[in-house]
Amino acid sequence: MIPDVHQKAFIEEATELLSELEQTLLDLEENRDDKDLIGKVFRALHTIKGSSGMFGFDEMAHFTHDIENVYDLIRNGELPVTKEIIDLTLAARDQLYIMLGHDKSNFSLDGNKTEEILNKSKKIIEEYRKYSSKNKAIPEPKPVPEVKNTCRSDLQSSKSYNIHFKPSQNIFMGGTNPVLLLNELRDLGETRFITHTEAIPDLSEMNPEFCYFYWDIVLTTDKGIDAINDVFIFLGDDSDLQIKECENIDSVTNNSKDAGNVKIQQGNANAGDSALESALDNDKIKSNVENKADKNKSNSKKIKDNQDAHHEIDSASSLRVSTEKLDELVNLVSELVTIQARLVQIASQSDNSAIMAITEEVERITWELRDSALNIRMLPIGTTFSKFKRLVRDLSNELGKEVELTTEGAETELDKTVLEKLNDPLIHIIRNSIDHGIENPDEREKGNKTRMGTIKLSASQSGGNVLIKISDDGAGIDKEQIKAKAIASKLLPENSDASDADIFSMIFAPGFSTAKKVTSVSGRGVGMDVVKRSIESLRGSVEIESTLNKGTTISLKLPLTLAIIDGLLVKIAEETYVIPLSSVEECIELVQSDIEKVNGRHIVNIRGEIVPYIDIRERFGIMGFVPEIRQVVIADINGTRIGFMVDKVIGQHQTVLKTLGKAYKNVDGVSGATILGDGSVALILDITKLADKETYEESLTVGQLA
Repeated sequence: MIPDVHQKAFIEEATELLSELEQTLLDLEENRDDKDLIGKVFRALHTIKGSSGMFGFDEMAHFTHDIENVYDLIRNGELPVTKEIIDLTLAARDQLYIMLGHDKSNFSLDGNKTEEILNKSKKIIEEYRKYSSKNKAIPEPKPVPEVKNTCRSDLQSSKSYNIHFKPSQNIFMGGTNPVLLLNELRDLGETRFITHTEAIPDLSEMNPEFCYFYWDIVLTTDKGIDAINDVFIFLGDDSDLQIKECENIDSVTNNSKDAGNVKIQQGNANAGDSALESALDNDKIKSNVENKADKNKSNSKKIKDNQDAHHEIDSASSLRVSTEKLDELVNLVSELVTIQARLVQIASQSDNSAIMAITEEVERITWELRDSALNIRMLPIGTTFSKFKRLVRDLSNELGKEVELTTEGAETELDKTVLEKLNDPLIHIIRNSIDHGIENPDEREKGNKTRMGTIKLSASQSGGNVLIKISDDGAGIDKEQIKAKAIASKLLPENSDASDADIFSMIFAPGFSTAKKVTSVSGRGVGMDVVKRSIESLRGSVEIESTLNKGTTISLKLPLTLAIIDGLLVKIAEETYVIPLSSVEECIELVQSDIEKVNGRHIVNIRGEIVPYIDIRERFGIMGFVPEIRQVVIADINGTRIGFMVDKVIGQHQTVLKTLGKAYKNVDGVSGATILGDGSVALILDITKLADKETYEESLTVGQLA
């Protein structure tokens, strides 16, 4: 039985390999004569087939084998790369991905889908061979004649090989099943096996995890020696493998010194064939192939090393670590940050210079450790961008459109947690861009555009944030149509003079849609409101810019990390709150007389600009003494300046985010909490949600007061 740890490692690596396979197939579709890409697809399929067989995923190995046969013909120049083959392989890739998602003990699969893919692959090969035979006079491959007792020298296109295969006793411990390797040899041609059993100890001394068998095999095949090496591509150096070509009927060798305890096998043939035993005892071997076995073993190792080069690098310069361990590390660092803040507070109350010096050193090391731990969680956004190439391909085919995806800034890094939660919003935006934005090829030609539409994904870092833009060169958004729909839906008042940004923001309203018909892709008003909620849950913001008949750009502004943020500590009565510093622009004082001048309205004049604000004390119903002089924190919310009135601004604070319990997870205006240096808890304000709830109508009338 294969240990769970090996199986988990296989699933993890196979998943990565399938992702690479998908990207390679999409590249191959654009460059169908690229032999390197063809070889890369074949090697990926072969690796998946070999690995899955070794780790007990027999159905997966069998399924991949038939798909691999198609690319074997392509690699040999017998079959061209077509869109049908690319579609078939992508469907097979998806099926393999589903197979990896099931626990082996409860393995289940849509057998009809599997059978459909396999039948299509066989049909492609059969149809092409018929076409070749008819138009190019290429004969149909004939079955290999039955090999009786010796290597057949009369087969014009076949050669015979004598293979000595003695696996390491520990081969099972590495997840390799030698019987599966022997079955792969059977698929290459006619085989005769001698199974050596003399190494099997007494039952009392036998280790059930050891392999005591080894084999001598005679193989007649037209596939060549490279195909044999491919079978043993994953064989470790501790196993003994020798491959020698037979010169003629008398030149078959038996690599074993003791052939007295063997079993001879060929399909259903009877064991004990004396003719083969006699041939195997013949020691007439070609003199110039004595060193070939070592060379073959070396070549096999080179192939394995080339395919697993990145794993070699991993072991030398990097280490694969589970996300659970990373999260645990960041949590521990977060606790250290909190304790360090308490240490600073205690040291500041002491006159001991030695304690202050140590505290400063601990603070420096803590911040360096924090930065290192957070950097470990950072991943290039290109890992997410690459997934959408398949989405664009499939969706454009479904809608009958021609669309290409371009990317920029794929090396920009983002916290893995943010990346994971960013996937669904980006899918919604891209689907809408293809469905509503990009026109049909004929419409684009009439508008003096190329038939091929373009969607561009770009990413760049700006301070503590990442800016992601999704742009298309499609029809753009008709703001007058949006405005009319918003007024009809009572989202805007009649004769509203709302800005373009306000009008475009209507797209994010729940249930809002201008689609003329409902399709399988969009049109129900579900999606863009989900996008906004998802982005805001990441403490990000979303903006839309569009020009009619030229295209649309949707910009997402996201924090680099969700674990630790820079915050602004504020005080209201006896409670302390945190406002994310990334959105803060400035702080101003406001006295009671200023409030009275505007008849109690929540607006403030800042250097001639009228800015609305929210009274946090009033919003949360906080009672108690109200100071004469209060402060307003001015923040930028989706391009709009909005203030938040507090009693007092304390200063900047490195904030470790803690999630709220289930009882408080739906509290509006609060996104989390943090522990301060004195051990007290401060709530983190969700200023985006606060602004959405209370200042929208206020901001629409501000222009009338300016």
